[in-house]
Amino acid sequence: MSSVAGTQQSAGAGRGSGAAQAANLQTTVLEATDLHKAFGPTAALAGASLSVDAGEVVAVMGSSGSGKSTLLHCLAGIVQPDSGRVVYQGQLLSGMPDAERSALRRGDFGFIFQFGQLVPELSCVENVALPLRLGGSKRRDAEKQAMVWLDRLEVAEVAGKTPGRISGGQGQRVAVARALVTGPRVVFADEPTGALDSLNGERVMQLLVQAARDTDAAVVLVTHEARVAAYSDREVVVRDGRTRDLGDSA
Repeated sequence: MSSVAGTQQSAGAGRGSGAAQAANLQTTVLEATDLHKAFGPTAALAGASLSVDAGEVVAVMGSSGSGKSTLLHCLAGIVQPDSGRVVYQGQLLSGMPDAERSALRRGDFGFIFQFGQLVPELSCVENVALPLRLGGSKRRDAEKQAMVWLDRLEVAEVAGKTPGRISGGQGQRVAVARALVTGPRVVFADEPTGALDSLNGERVMQLLVQAARDTDAAVVLVTHEARVAAYSDREVVVRDGRTRDLGDSA
């Protein structure tokens, strides 16, 4: 569908199926409890809590400086909270050695950032294959799997091009393919459509959510846009470092 109204209807349908799926599973894959984090005198988190079920898409909303990106970074094990707990599949992230957390970020976790953050010197297929290569896969096998995901995200035609030779919308789809190529349990998306126009943003969200549904990956989606949050099963607002769960966003 090309219209925003049509894509919002598709988002609503996705929310319903995802909510039912999460309800059936009732499996918490990631949970943060009473997180506090300060950077110097500034408190970024002041008692934030959040749980994410397998297959669930959770939108984390808030204004600039509210602490939503810091919460995402703590959930992903990139930033250590000053206090509180982050548990992934029964394992305490703060108790893991750096090497184990890095291994999680290469395999179990996928990441999508606002500006893609693709490696400019690599072709698109090499960018998507990179997490697999870092995990020990042979180049041919990794690039074969990368092509599957580029095709799935409707950008197979840019496989041999470098990021500087493609559009912003294409680049973000390549970034989504890279995040999903390892079959992650959780995908962290930080303002994934923030640098795109509305139509490209809608298509990226459609493809991201559908791919996550198909692979039963949970998605933690940081955004300040209501139209992006509409693709989620549930919305959580961060304000002054604290969280408030708004429940089902349908």
